[in-house]
Amino acid sequence: MKILVPVKRVIDYNVKVRVKSDGSGIDLANVKMSVNPFDEIAVEEAVRLKEAGTASEVIAVTIGPEKAQEQLRTAMAIGADRGILVKTDVPIDLGGVEPLAVAKTIKALIEKESPDLVIMGKQSIDDDSSQTGQMLAALLGWPQATFASEVKIDGNNAEVTREIDGGLETIKISLPGIITTDLRLNEPRYASLPNIMKAKKKQLDIMEPSDLGVSYDPKVSVISVSEPPERKGGGKVSSVDELIDKLKNEAKVI
Repeated sequence: MKILVPVKRVIDYNVKVRVKSDGSGIDLANVKMSVNPFDEIAVEEAVRLKEAGTASEVIAVTIGPEKAQEQLRTAMAIGADRGILVKTDVPIDLGGVEPLAVAKTIKALIEKESPDLVIMGKQSIDDDSSQTGQMLAALLGWPQATFASEVKIDGNNAEVTREIDGGLETIKISLPGIITTDLRLNEPRYASLPNIMKAKKKQLDIMEPSDLGVSYDPKVSVISVSEPPERKGGGKVSSVDELIDKLKNEAKVI
């Protein structure tokens, strides 16, 4: 079994995001970049399947600038066998490559690599779109299992436990298919120094969007970026009637 794992270069989750003074985007100067946490979980799950003898190869892919090779090397240090970078200079502070374009890119890579399974994060922590996996499944006509908290491979099927509003739901999909990962699926390992050194020698191919027949021309434009408003302190009410009056006349939510 060959597993393809898309990963995304994002601002590290420990970094406080700052908006540029002119509101034109996010300030990326001297900001630490990392692998999207949900994608790290996807890499870890794919590597565990390989270690269990279920998979034979794990390929990490990403879309981004030349510097995104660092995130691919991180994925390979965790255990991915090789990496593919689709190079683009679309700025991430203005939304980056849109989900549909990402899905079309991964589809083109799938047609080249013919993987049996795609495992990817359910969303990225920068735009929180949570769309790419679903769009990819639709473009390919493949079954999908989203928000996975447990994955079991049984021959040509995958049994996936996913979290829903009412609890847990277990579904079975046939392979090839798409699985998107939730936080509770696993805890990614720390890459050891020997594996970091080995990752530097692993194969990393660089491609252009034109090689895959895709375009990153945006369909949506960012007009402005602003900090969220500061939360105001709450207040106390003396009766239910006063509460209803404030919800109706001040908050205007009812």
